[in-house]
Amino acid sequence: MNLTRLSQRVFPSRALLAMMPYAPDSESEPSLGRIARLSLFQVSVGIAAVLLTGTLNRIMVLELQQPAWLVSVMVALPLFFAPLRVLIGFRSDNYRSLIGWRRVPYLWGGTLLQFGGLAIMPFALIVLTEPTTAPTWVGPGATALAFLLVGAGLHTTQTAGLALATDITSDHMRPNVVAMLYVMLLLGTIGSSLLISLLLADFDYLRLIKVIQGAAVVTIVLNVIALWRQESLNPNQTDPQRTRPSFREALARFMGERRARRLLLGIGLGTAAFNMQDILLEPYGGEVLGMSVSGTTGLSAVWATGMLAAFVTASRMQNQGSNPLRVAGAGLVIGLFAFAAVICAAPVNSASLFVCGAFLIGVGGGLFAVGTLSEAMDLGTEEEKGLALGTWGAVQATSAGIAIALGGAIKDAISYLAINGSLGPALDTVQAGYSTVYHIEILLLFAALVAIGPLVSGATAQNRGLQLQDFPT
Repeated sequence: MNLTRLSQRVFPSRALLAMMPYAPDSESEPSLGRIARLSLFQVSVGIAAVLLTGTLNRIMVLELQQPAWLVSVMVALPLFFAPLRVLIGFRSDNYRSLIGWRRVPYLWGGTLLQFGGLAIMPFALIVLTEPTTAPTWVGPGATALAFLLVGAGLHTTQTAGLALATDITSDHMRPNVVAMLYVMLLLGTIGSSLLISLLLADFDYLRLIKVIQGAAVVTIVLNVIALWRQESLNPNQTDPQRTRPSFREALARFMGERRARRLLLGIGLGTAAFNMQDILLEPYGGEVLGMSVSGTTGLSAVWATGMLAAFVTASRMQNQGSNPLRVAGAGLVIGLFAFAAVICAAPVNSASLFVCGAFLIGVGGGLFAVGTLSEAMDLGTEEEKGLALGTWGAVQATSAGIAIALGGAIKDAISYLAINGSLGPALDTVQAGYSTVYHIEILLLFAALVAIGPLVSGATAQNRGLQLQDFPT
């Protein structure tokens, strides 16, 4: 018997039914308020990202006096889990259960992984840095486990959450949903960054334990609120006896579509282009343009403002009927001007031009992200939404991580050659390394335009040659 009907017999009162954790079968299309509540899982993802790549990165190197290579390995561990988002999405599509939930078990499982990693992390750091009688590998091993659990949790939560958002919304709501998801992620990242920096102004171990474990509790609370009464029960869809494809068969069928392959290539190139400078923007402003610490710190607010403006603009453009890939293409084109402004700021010594470039990077990146996620939500059949979004997330996260690492490495290598005169007198400047990275990003933006251009009209390079009207400008 359907569990919804069973609960209606056992709990005939509306008040009691409202306490059940699943959405009613007859519930109409969700309101924006319900979508905003579901988007709270993005806030928990933002909190985890800030802790892993910002707060703990700095604390482990400076306060805890750990070698930079060890910290880099720990921060990179969550990246190793990113490709598994494809499998997570597939498993949520084909989850076997008598209850009838597909996405909620993975949302909850990812939440528990995040909570577990954050709960043990401060104690793992203490074992890592303080003298103990334990073997020397216990500290690094425990810390690596904590980072890996948090990374696995946030990737699982985000993949299942995006799939659930796709399941419960119709096509005409997608632009608003995608914008809401990104706004929540941005608010979670910026808000937690400011709050954590305030709470850890006077650093000590006890305060660190309170902050990290407080983040663990907040993660549980936010994600329970987010998933409560969002997914309805569908036992037929999760029936253990239903025939299901293997992961290899489903992935081969999905990747066999030229449109999917081309879109994922464009997403990888565009994501790499916008993220390669992620750790270089503020140092560039300080080292090349002589901006103050407060001036470069304010770049985060400038970039975030550009992102918020892009989310609103992208939602409005798509509500007016604009193709999501045209929105993404507009972001790529804006990115060309953004990086050109950053490069030109050095020769003319203009901090204002540099700040304008930082703002445009936020606008371009925001338009590209919203447009490509909206398009990814339309990939595959209704039975493959988790697989499609898992693949999108895997490509995006992996491309971003590799690009950030390469950006720093390329900058350091070119700067070393320039300082030693190996590149000639014309490039014997402090901005040579930075400028090289920004020029590479411009090339990647052009490559991304070439990749997604033919998809706007529904044509592919196999059908006809690439033409000017294919570019999503």
